[in-house]
Amino acid sequence: MAGLRLESVVKAYGEITALRELDLDVHDGELLTLVGPSGSGKSTCLRVAAGLEDVTAGRVHIGARDVTRLPPAQRNVSMVFQSYALFPHLSSGENIGFGLRARGVPRAEVARLVAQAAAQAGCADLLERKPHELSGGERQRVALARALARHPDVYLLDEPLSNLDAQLRVETRAELKRLHRSVGTTMVYVTHDQLEALTLGSRVAVLHEGALQQVGAPDEIYAQPANRFVARFVGSPAMNVLPAALEDGRVRAGPFALEPRAGIDPPAQHLELGLRPEHIQLVGEDGAPARVEVVESAGNETLVHVRAGDETIVARTPPELRLDVGDTVRLSAAPRHVYLFDAETGLTLQGLER
Repeated sequence: MAGLRLESVVKAYGEITALRELDLDVHDGELLTLVGPSGSGKSTCLRVAAGLEDVTAGRVHIGARDVTRLPPAQRNVSMVFQSYALFPHLSSGENIGFGLRARGVPRAEVARLVAQAAAQAGCADLLERKPHELSGGERQRVALARALARHPDVYLLDEPLSNLDAQLRVETRAELKRLHRSVGTTMVYVTHDQLEALTLGSRVAVLHEGALQQVGAPDEIYAQPANRFVARFVGSPAMNVLPAALEDGRVRAGPFALEPRAGIDPPAQHLELGLRPEHIQLVGEDGAPARVEVVESAGNETLVHVRAGDETIVARTPPELRLDVGDTVRLSAAPRHVYLFDAETGLTLQGLER
């Protein structure tokens, strides 16, 4: 087994820079999820690691080897693509063993490795069938088995579940986590789905415009975001962020007037206040009045959009709280749930304590 390390990696396409001085260290044997919006550089990062793209600057290491100038075939990585990339004229078993046969592995060994990988990926009963005879989930299992059969140092998975329906994604995600525990090999999993990133990865790396924003455990990324972008990108619905100012020792933002945590001395100007929807209370005698504009029932929770002055705020409430459009509610939040950001740099000044 081996880890993956990208050191000050830059990837430019003419005047467009896809990766900006990227430093990323994926530990030996861990499953790291790489998340960010479209165009953030996630897939480019994987392609650079696999050798499908040359770096403009920087170094790529797999284990103790500097593989920056090595071709893909010499890096000993396996990549799983969003599109499955299966040969339509070959059976599932032939697809799984294709790379092994191309490398000259003896036929008997190919058969053994194919059977082993198919069993691990849960597609042992599909080996005689061709891709057009498989469902999307079954094709993805075959693609995973093909990657497993090589026994690489690193697995690179580029949004492999995005073509599956919601229920199948949840099921396959759990299977992937079990599979990683079984094989114990380093995996880097790219997704634009922040829920998928948090539930699947032992650590999460957040990318934005080619730059690494934060790396940490899922609960750390959620509860202690390094900046406003991470705070709003990770979490659904997104964190409410309001323009704020420090007045008489209290942070005032829209309908809220809250005290910053002891020891925090934010600047008097250029502040923003952040509150996650689950930390906003709507019912009580105290608090600022607001008008309900939208009510979204999701079964196990209700999302309520309210208007307070010039600000629209989203709150997450239990389903038993019955509200209608036009109702007046009173907004409140505990100071311990407040995030403060520097409005100019976006950096977090205060966040939740773990």
